[in-house]
Amino acid sequence: METITSRKNAYIRHVRLLATDGAYRREQGEYLCDGIKTLREALTYGARVTSVLWKDKAESISLSADTVQYLAPAALFDYASPMQNSPGPLFTVAIRGCSKPGKLKNAIVLEGVQDPGNVGTVIRTANAFGMDAVILTGACADLYHPKTVRASMGAIFRQTVLEMDREFLSAFLKDQGLPLYAAALDERAVDVRQISLRHAAVAVGSEGRGLSPAMIAMCDQTVIIPMGPDSESLNAAVAAAVLMWETCR
Repeated sequence: METITSRKNAYIRHVRLLATDGAYRREQGEYLCDGIKTLREALTYGARVTSVLWKDKAESISLSADTVQYLAPAALFDYASPMQNSPGPLFTVAIRGCSKPGKLKNAIVLEGVQDPGNVGTVIRTANAFGMDAVILTGACADLYHPKTVRASMGAIFRQTVLEMDREFLSAFLKDQGLPLYAAALDERAVDVRQISLRHAAVAVGSEGRGLSPAMIAMCDQTVIIPMGPDSESLNAAVAAAVLMWETCR
């Protein structure tokens, strides 16, 4: 195991770029994760852990012979880490190749949800409720952003997450036989409790703008979550959680 002592070390530069540059993550085919619990989850669910950076000392954990391990003093580890006061370790995971999903019975669609914490929370909640897929479209936060990964609490390793543009999404859902409902406030929206979402996809829009007119136009029906008269909207991840609960209830 190599001990790293310099900020100029190539691996330290690599880790910092994985933390901050989405294009670099895709180019390298790996992303950055944090924490011993997350590392154990990654190993349990078959993620390919490519490297580990330990803080001060390595822990005893069974890793593949192909996993490269490094050790760094606390100050250097904290410099490399995108998280404040992380106990470590940092580790890199290979991005899984695209595979054709099987038949879906339901899905939650996020369009333009830009907060990585919200995207990660939706992935975590979808996995908890047994949703078949989370679909990201539009300018969503990067699936592999460290904050997305952290907010997913390990669900990123076991939840089906698909990324596709809006045009492909329409054809994909038709092929799957899933109607698409839009969480949006318009004159034809119905109370979500009045329809069945059991075999459907439901779309939630960005925190500030909601769903785009183009997305609403391609939906079969708009739905609303009933709220008190003084409440204008819900946080995107909270709205998605309510809709996923209704889907799986």
